[in-house]
Amino acid sequence: QVHLEESGGGLVQPGGSLNLSCAASNIFNPYYLGWYRQGPGTQRELVATTTNTGTTLYADSVKGRFTVSRDTRDNARHIVILQMTSLKPDDSAVYYCKVAFRDESWYLWGQGTQVTVAT
Repeated sequence: QVHLEESGGGLVQPGGSLNLSCAASNIFNPYYLGWYRQGPGTQRELVATTTNTGTTLYADSVKGRFTVSRDTRDNARHIVILQMTSLKPDDSAVYYCKVAFRDESWYLWGQGTQVTVAT
């Protein structure tokens, strides 16, 4: 059974930085690994994703501030890291990790981790 374990998140001041990590286990080299977020009263939206061929995709609102990458040092787990800088209050949301096949015939969401940007 595929398992997603998210870590990171928390409270940070505007302009600050935060890293999120998501480890996918019991799955072979998943095509999509990435992050989405959902703020209060809003729909879940894409933040940043990676493919196992090295392609990345970012929401316009985070380009230049967020960086998504895969950590390939752990052979047993596939880890995607979201480095967030210059955080704004509008970045406050529950951030969800997602793993998916290329055609998205199968996908799995993480449990979510709260990010709050406030003074």
